[in-house]
Amino acid sequence: MTISSTTKVRDVALELPQSTRLFEKFKIDYCCGGDQPLEAACSSAGVDFQSILQMIEQIKDKPDSGNGETDWQKATVTVLIMHILDKHHVFTKGEMARLEPLADKVIGAHGANHSELLALRDVMRQLFEDLRPHMFKEEQILFPFIISLEKAHQENRPAPFPPFGTVNNPIRMMLMEHDAAGDLLREMRKVTSDYTVPADACISFKTLYEALEAFEQDLHQHIHLENNVLFPKALALETGL
Repeated sequence: MTISSTTKVRDVALELPQSTRLFEKFKIDYCCGGDQPLEAACSSAGVDFQSILQMIEQIKDKPDSGNGETDWQKATVTVLIMHILDKHHVFTKGEMARLEPLADKVIGAHGANHSELLALRDVMRQLFEDLRPHMFKEEQILFPFIISLEKAHQENRPAPFPPFGTVNNPIRMMLMEHDAAGDLLREMRKVTSDYTVPADACISFKTLYEALEAFEQDLHQHIHLENNVLFPKALALETGL
């Protein structure tokens, strides 16, 4: 793969899965904003394009640096969906249940001196309130239908009847909701000054910020797999049937 200033960030992430670690480090959006040309994405993140390009080339020269990362483009949609459910949905639900009481605890101890915690809690709650029904719709409606599309293709049968007209309709809604989640993640990072821990922070305060950064990174991977791998595969399956 030849990478240039106009190569889409999404395409780099798909071709070189280990590059997503680089994108996370420099806050380059590869999931919701994966359609951006690489140079434009670097500019938005405030990093030098040539430096990033050089680092990507180093990744390309070390094919083993991915540490066994799976090429999800080659996986069946059923295997990919099970991975999304088992790894990302489980993690997201577990962390949401853990982080809400932790945030309340930190606010109780530090809220009077750190008003940013109150703003963080409001944005965090909105994100969590959005994610719960979002994942429910994926688990109960969209994902089972995509799996049925793949099964019909494998068995050379007609496509199952879509109650929503075409798979593109729920996918379009999921993409919009992913964009909204991305905006909230950016707002959380903004109100916390990139999760900068203040000098008077206790262990719980530090744990909260560290956990939210890990939550953000996992959600980026989660959205990337859906936006850039699963959904295009589903659309192709429906078109093929």
